[in-house]
Amino acid sequence: MPIRVQNDLPVKEILEQENIFVMDEYRAAHQDIRPISIGLLNLMPLKEDTELQILRSLSNTPLQVDVTFVRVGSHVSKNTSTSHIYKFYEAFSDIRNKKFDGFIITGAPVEQMPFEDVDYWEELKEIMEWTKTNVTSTLHLCWGAQAGLYYHFGIDKVKLPHKMFGVFRHHVRNRKIPLVRGFDDIFYAPHSRHTTVPQELLEADERITILADSKEAGVFLCMAQEGRQIFVMGHPEYDRITLDTEYKRDKGKGLDIQVPVNYYPDDNPENKPELIWRAHANNLYTNWLNYYVYQLTPYDLYGTPF
Repeated sequence: MPIRVQNDLPVKEILEQENIFVMDEYRAAHQDIRPISIGLLNLMPLKEDTELQILRSLSNTPLQVDVTFVRVGSHVSKNTSTSHIYKFYEAFSDIRNKKFDGFIITGAPVEQMPFEDVDYWEELKEIMEWTKTNVTSTLHLCWGAQAGLYYHFGIDKVKLPHKMFGVFRHHVRNRKIPLVRGFDDIFYAPHSRHTTVPQELLEADERITILADSKEAGVFLCMAQEGRQIFVMGHPEYDRITLDTEYKRDKGKGLDIQVPVNYYPDDNPENKPELIWRAHANNLYTNWLNYYVYQLTPYDLYGTPF
């Protein structure tokens, strides 16, 4: 699938080196098709890393995808250059009158704070409410999933006694649902979080359908409104070395961090991490784009109400 991005986006060169078909905006303008419009609200601190991970994850279907990077106006990023933010990102206030086929809300490093203490919480609530009328399907990742479940369903996160950190074994609950079509009975996915949403509360809410869970990590994947809202508790988009970088960063700070589970061969951080989740991660994003975005979105985004 061609990913449509701005010509000078820095991660474009990396994607091309990985043999991912990236179409610049000039070439895309000459194709007589309507691309799928995806908005990405990137709340992660290292925004270029997340851009690369998400664009890579969206690159496995024959659809043309036009990605718009979105930022909150109520928070200033400290880990990505201001020039990059203002060149490649649009403020929510500037896109609020637009409609999108799909929208992604990422995680954020604020999970140990009450939602109401996050400086952009009010704006994020406004965005999540806006997705109900302006987006065909919204994909929430990690803290973004916890925030979505709290805002839409009133289910709060709880703090874990130890960080959920590593690559965990999950099983599919209902493979007849298209979002997990093609999944094996057992699959692996990365988690990196200090909080969780209690599984018993999700199980008890009839509005929510659990699609995959783990004995160790709890619910991994659930959805509501027949896929209009999808919640992913982990980080299937992570690269091979993302957990390694987090582990060595926290170790270097002297924090009490455990070796990530099922990640390094022989649990030895000197060994190269094994990549055992990419195929299912790609399948998840492909199923989302195909069954919950492309198959459901109106051809005329502005002429047909959601």
